[in-house]
Amino acid sequence: MDQIQNILQNQILKAAEEKIDAEIDKLDNLTEDDLEDIRRKRVQEMKLRQQQMQQWKINGHGEYTEIAEEKEFFEVAKKSPNFVCHFYRDDFFRCKVIDKHLTILARKHMETKFCKINAEKCPFLTERLRIKTLPTLALVKDAKTKDYVVGFSDLGNTDDFSTDVLEWRIAHAAVIEYSGDLLVPPGQASKSKFKIKNKKAIRENEDEDSD
Repeated sequence: MDQIQNILQNQILKAAEEKIDAEIDKLDNLTEDDLEDIRRKRVQEMKLRQQQMQQWKINGHGEYTEIAEEKEFFEVAKKSPNFVCHFYRDDFFRCKVIDKHLTILARKHMETKFCKINAEKCPFLTERLRIKTLPTLALVKDAKTKDYVVGFSDLGNTDDFSTDVLEWRIAHAAVIEYSGDLLVPPGQASKSKFKIKNKKAIRENEDEDSD
């Protein structure tokens, strides 16, 4: 059994080495035309990104703002493919903690719209999204509510969680561009106390359209 396993491991290793060698050979044999094609594609990507940045700014990305009315929630969801909305109450301390972190993340992640809305002023919305605990973050992707961050249970059950931890949690819904390891929370050797609840256990309507 061990011999078979060793043979399989050696085959996998050999295949990986051959693939790497092929990539190196390809790079070594690039012509001027190849390099010009790569440069042209890179310039096109940069121009497209710049156009995206301009559109994001037009849609209010880059700052953490407040939604005044329920209908504005649906308007934002249609305009911004990546959308994080904080349902809050003025007199809840933990909502103010979330405000602090989202203000930072809004500036860092231009690709995503970060907003908050007073839960007491949007009864239709809170009922439709089944929001019963505050603070709750609705994570919206392409006008669909994909996930929720409910209270601080996914953030280590502490008021002192870092912005990086909240960023990591939000990234699980793919509503921000995240380069870290989704399997391990920032600053942790393992998942430890950070355990994300099953989405369906949190909300049965995870695929419900926001519009």
